[in-house]
Amino acid sequence: MTPETDAAMTLSARIESAMRDAMRARDEQRTQTLRMAMAAAHNLKIARGRDLTDEEVVDILGKQVKQRRESVAMYRDAGHEDRAAAEEAEAAILTEFLPQQLSADEVETLVRAAIAETGASSPADLGRVMGRLSPQTKGRADGRLVSETVRRQLAG
Repeated sequence: MTPETDAAMTLSARIESAMRDAMRARDEQRTQTLRMAMAAAHNLKIARGRDLTDEEVVDILGKQVKQRRESVAMYRDAGHEDRAAAEEAEAAILTEFLPQQLSADEVETLVRAAIAETGASSPADLGRVMGRLSPQTKGRADGRLVSETVRRQLAG
């Protein structure tokens, strides 16, 4: 597949294609991980009664990555390093299909701009600033990182 055809495909089609490639390569973990992501997208597609947009598929993948990262922490706390490693590997596979993540510096820059645009001056303005930032950072930055950065900026 060339980069041009890859860019023209929907995210769901790219995941499906990657799953088929993993099946051909007999990569069981990648196949199963992508199959679970496709199943979650298919379930939402049925619930909505229409095809999903790429943004909706990104939301699904983001939730799955978050679940796996939470599982990693729980498995490590319980002393199950092998299971934690498997969850990390699954999260890495799913992350390949997410948009490029924003760095901490980029989040900081967006937060400063949003605070200036909204005229926020105290921690009470957190909701207004987050409302401004959410569309810009959705799927591209961890919500907790964004929220903590806003809190720190408004407090200091």
